[in-house]
Amino acid sequence: MNKQELKEKYGKKRVPHEWRGTDTFTALVTTFFGSGMSPKAPGTFGSLAAAIVAYPMAVFSCRFWPSYEHVINEQATGTRTYGLFLVAALIVFFAAIPPVKKAMKDTGTEDPGWIVIDEVCGIFMSLAFIPAEIILAYPWILAVAFGLFRFFDILKPLGIHRFEKFPGAWGVMADDLLGGVYAGIVLLIGLVAFGILP
Repeated sequence: MNKQELKEKYGKKRVPHEWRGTDTFTALVTTFFGSGMSPKAPGTFGSLAAAIVAYPMAVFSCRFWPSYEHVINEQATGTRTYGLFLVAALIVFFAAIPPVKKAMKDTGTEDPGWIVIDEVCGIFMSLAFIPAEIILAYPWILAVAFGLFRFFDILKPLGIHRFEKFPGAWGVMADDLLGGVYAGIVLLIGLVAFGILP
């Protein structure tokens, strides 16, 4: 995405309370319970809210989600729990399509900043590659995942901007899902490189 496209998308004048043009349920879903209603940097606040919610999700995953023994050289190194964030990202992705579509139709907008449920999907996807135990042991991983995802979400490199051009709500959601995949891969490589994730 070049500078002109960035300016057009993120430098545009926002209409205050534009989300009021749709019904309450749709507004709550698309703004992720109000986190996208911030007049400035709604995408950042939406992503931050998702990263905060991710911690109790990791706790839930460790306690109730199926796990397996991680073994290196025939030595058990503890349990590993995967899957919850991937499932959550996919559920959010498909479940959000109808309300996002309705919100844009009701307000006459196209991918407005206050729709941040796509950022929630992206944050969850960026954590899908990391075991929940590692997230709880190193909570700062949530901040790194947040930063990486925002990088890919804003600049949209490596073909992410093409996904944004999908029709309607699919385009709103798909580019963030792919951004989350890229952020998750970079995060995974970094944790392995620094020996945090054996």
